[in-house]
Order: sequence, then structure tokens, then C-alpha cells
Amino acid sequence: MNYMLLRNGLLWVAMGALAPGYGSDWLSFGGDPQRTGWAQGEKDINRGNAKDLTLLWKASLENQPRELNSLTAPVAAEWVVTPKGMKEIVVVGGASDNLFALDAETGTLLWKKTFTPDSKPKQDPFWLCPNALNATPLIAKRGLDVIVYTISSDGKLHVLDIHNGEDKAPPVQFVPAFSKNWSLGLYHNVLYTTTSQGCNGAKSGVYAMDLGSPEKKIAFFQSSPNGAGVWGRAGAVISPSGFVYAQTGDGEYNESAGKLPDTILQLSGRDLKLVDYFTPSNHSYLTRKDLDAGSMSAVYFKFKNWELLASGGKEGVISLLDAKAIGGGDHKTPLYRGPLVVNEEADFAGRGFWGAFATWQDEAGERWLYAPALGAASTKAPAFAHVNGEAPNGSIMAFQVAEKDGKPTLAPAWISRDMNAPDPPIVANGVVYAVSTGEFNRQWKPDGGLFNSKERAAQHTGNAVLYAFDSSTGKELFSSGTTMPGWTHFSGIAISGGRIYVTTYDSTVYAFGLKQ
Repeated sequence: MNYMLLRNGLLWVAMGALAPGYGSDWLSFGGDPQRTGWAQGEKDINRGNAKDLTLLWKASLENQPRELNSLTAPVAAEWVVTPKGMKEIVVVGGASDNLFALDAETGTLLWKKTFTPDSKPKQDPFWLCPNALNATPLIAKRGLDVIVYTISSDGKLHVLDIHNGEDKAPPVQFVPAFSKNWSLGLYHNVLYTTTSQGCNGAKSGVYAMDLGSPEKKIAFFQSSPNGAGVWGRAGAVISPSGFVYAQTGDGEYNESAGKLPDTILQLSGRDLKLVDYFTPSNHSYLTRKDLDAGSMSAVYFKFKNWELLASGGKEGVISLLDAKAIGGGDHKTPLYRGPLVVNEEADFAGRGFWGAFATWQDEAGERWLYAPALGAASTKAPAFAHVNGEAPNGSIMAFQVAEKDGKPTLAPAWISRDMNAPDPPIVANGVVYAVSTGEFNRQWKPDGGLFNSKERAAQHTGNAVLYAFDSSTGKELFSSGTTMPGWTHFSGIAISGGRIYVTTYDSTVYAFGLKQ
């Protein structure tokens, strides 16, 4: 720690202007601000040895689920300097206002931090609004300083030392108390999150905090005055040039009134001004059928001379957008709009694309896109080159990005084995990892009325299973089987230092890897 910075009152600047990680750090949901889900530094596990993956350790944490929320997706940092040498540390948030740090080698709990809200929610919790710590934490590094950012249920941003969980700066209000906020992102000294569902009366949209400003200046873009929450699992996506992208949910559409549901927003990085937006031409149908784009986060990547944004949602269609100007001039023109590949029944609950994408460029320079598909592939979908058995409940769908008639396009490549409500995939060194969650994701009872959280939890349809797939064919390389008896809801996985981390609803963290 640079104590001169402390004396000069510049600690926030030091922590905000942090360089990207090195080695195989997994510092945020999706591994980077673009939410690619690609661990470029991971080389330990490959197509040849993935079959030898095994459970290295599991850790049961003292955390109480709130509604369907339990543990967040993990994040991890390598090369953390400690008095006992270099360590890798895994950090995970707990719904009941907890933050945990674990030794990545052994699963030993290094510290636990519990936050005490200084206010009470105005509404009772339910599965859409759990009044919980919900956002995936974020780790940031600069030299020997390794900092953890997290948002407690009362909307305060906490800045902690990864070594011991001690506060590095006083907590500050970032988002409204008991709002539902999503995975944190950090880019060029600005911290981002998104909000949805109008929980505790909070407005939906994108938040940014300028960590370098003395007053920790906050910018907010309201996605729509009538809802249209931003609830993709990865939160906001930030391009290398600083644009911020967010996908919105359902609502009344009125451009002149700033009502932009079922829309992909392009915002300026620091002050969150609207730069451009893309609204599918069938947005009225999407809202009417509750097939909102808000179920997914987009992903940014480069392909040939293009900077692209891939977008999808409950509808089951994927579009490619020009990341520099996503609306195509009229706010309605994508570079590519694909066919319906999942959710032929137009079911709003537990069908279509949910969560987040993953993308990588393989050894031959080919660009791939992977998506978690809930439900069976559409009978009208174009043929996939590889199909790994029937997949009525869900799968990971893989596409190759190609060029056709001078524009980018997606070629269906493979569908994985059957998976129950798969969580967002990640990719490293030719292997795609994904979890079949085992959750019961139906929302409405056959005779009307919503299932409550207890009813949904009691009807989970299996256990969480970690799979490893060949990134080119979707061939199953590994399955954890019944190793994890619990199930999971709206979480995610991480990979760092040759270990894959999974969390489950029973507040357990699992680490899989190769035995040394």
C-alpha cells in the first residue's frame, strides 16, 4: 500500500485507476469488462486432459439464502502477496449481506465480512425482489494492492482489502437501498452496475460511479420511466473505447418520451448519456409476449474489421450489432439478425436465452459465440453441424462468426447434450464450461398465481452439474455427475489458476481441477 496516497486523501483514485489483471485472474463476472467469458491466460486444462477433472475441495459457508438468492458467482485473483507467500484468493458474495474470501488451493475460509444495513426495505421480499446482496463482486489490482468492491443490500458500495476484509475507504451510497443490482464492472476509473424490477421503488437503469472524483460522482441513465429493467446476469458491458451497453426488459415503447423497452442501449462511459440504441422491429410483439431482451447481457468482441455486439433474449434470436453505432442509422437495423433457434413456443418463463454469452477466438483464428439456451431447439432452426443427443430441457448452443455478402453472420456449429436451465458458459483453452442448474424455473401455477420462492425451491428438478465440452464440437469431455447435490439459481462460474469454481443454493462453493 502506498501510504503517501493515504496521507494525501487520494486512496479512491489509487484504487479506481487499476490496471487489468495478469496471469489467469477472473476479476469480474465474465472475466473482463466486455463480458467475454474467455479466460485467455488459462492453459492448465485442455481438450486432452479435461476428462481428468475432479473435485479438489468444497466449502460450506455461513450464509442464509434470501428467497431464491444464495451465493453470487465467484471471482478470483492470482498472485496476491501475503506474509506466507503468493496466494490465489476466491471471493464470493452471500445473499444475507455476507462477503467471503477463500484460499483457492485448499478452500479454507480466510475471512468473512457481514454488512449491517442502516435502513429497512419498504416491501416484503419475494423472488423478484429478495432484498439481498445480489451483484457479483469485483476484484481490482494495482501492484501489491488488491481491492474487492461489493454492494450490500442497502445499496452501499464497500471497498475492502482482499487480504483481510478490512475497509479501505468508508462505505458510500451507490444505488438505492434494496434495489436489485447486478454484476459490477470497472473500466477507466469508473465502476458500473445495473438495476431492475423496481425493487423497493428503485428506478431501473445503469449506474456509474467516478472513483477518481472527490465526491465519487454518480451518473444514472434511467432505462425507461415505466420499468424496462436491465437484468442480464453480467450487468453492463463496456467496450475498449468506453461505450457502455445494456439490454432492457418489457414496457410501453415511446422514443420521444425516453421509453425504450426491449432495446439495447449504447451509452457514453463516464456520464451515461444516450449515444445510440437498437430496438428490434418486433418490439411490440416482444413486450406483449413478455419475451424481453432484459434476460441477457450482451457481449462485445472483435471480428475482422468489425467491433461487434452480440445480443439475444427470451425470444430465442441472436443479433449482431455494430458496436460503434448499434442502431444502424434508424435505431432498427442490425448488421445481422438470426433465425429463431430456441423457444419456438414463445414461452416467457424458462425458455429462450438467459444470462450471458461467452466468446473466444480459437487457435486457428476462428471466432466463436456460445449461448445458454433454455428449452429445446426450434424445429425451424437451421441445422447445427454437431448435435450431441436430444436436448429438450436446454443446452449450450455454439455459433461460428463468419462473413457473408460483406457482413458478419452466425453459422450454427453445435448443440451440447441436454442440460436443465444452463447457466452462462465460459471458455478457456479449447474447453467450454457450463453448469446445468437443476432449478425449477416455472413462475406461474397451472391454475393461475405465482409460485413463491419456497414452492420453487422445493420443486427443483435435479442437482447442479458442471460440464466441460469441446469448444469446436460440443462433445462432452467431463461431467461432475452427482458430486454437487445442491442446485443453483442465477449464479455463474469462474475459472482461474487451473480451477473451476461453482456455487450452489445451499451456500457451498466447489472447486474442480486436475490433481497435481
